Amino acid sequence: MASLALRRAAHRHCVLQLITCLRSQQLLCGNLRSFGTKSERDQTIPKIYTKTGDKGFSSTFTGERRPKEDGVFEALGTTDELSSAIGLAREFCLEKGHAFTHQLDKIQCVLQDVGSNMATPRSSARESHIKKTQFSSEPVAELESWIDAYTDELPPLTHFILPSGGKSSAALHVARAVCRRAERCVAPIVRSGEADPDVSKYLNRLSDYLFTLARYTAMKEGNMERIYRRPE
Repeated sequence: MASLALRRAAHRHCVLQLITCLRSQQLLCGNLRSFGTKSERDQTIPKIYTKTGDKGFSSTFTGERRPKEDGVFEALGTTDELSSAIGLAREFCLEKGHAFTHQLDKIQCVLQDVGSNMATPRSSARESHIKKTQFSSEPVAELESWIDAYTDELPPLTHFILPSGGKSSAALHVARAVCRRAERCVAPIVRSGEADPDVSKYLNRLSDYLFTLARYTAMKEGNMERIYRRPE
């Protein structure tokens, strides 16, 4: 129960950050800057807490107020958890000197775009909202090309693989499992027409990518992957 409460608190914090960024027209990994003109630096920095959700409701990018247990916010929080899991895996991969970490950087930025799309329910969105947060199929195609490239270097998969293969690989497996949960959270939102179908496709391909990359990472580090064996 305690871990669930902590996760929900983290989800609410993520949603508030995302909506604040959208409303200020500063999409993460895109337009946020550490430096700017004097007038930009002199602008008042908003507080991290807004108090607008103290009564159990939060706002979407369209301004619609919904209960915090709404599926949109659950999907947003799970996507943030996924990005955090990828960030942790990236740190392990950096320590091992892997050359693919720039892909993980880009994926975390794309996940911000995924969140932006889900935070803009079509039932209450204006054309300006939709234009700003639309999600294309290009990131899906990019993931597929990365998966194909790594698969070509890997031995055929002949057994069920357990999460293993060293810290980098195991952390990528954790991210892959969180990604599967994000898929389940996003699916009903997409089916209802509230988010772009390519959002669901992206998460589906991303879980395949993370699984493939975990295997590739174990191979490059010379670590043995453990396979499933039926207990005696």
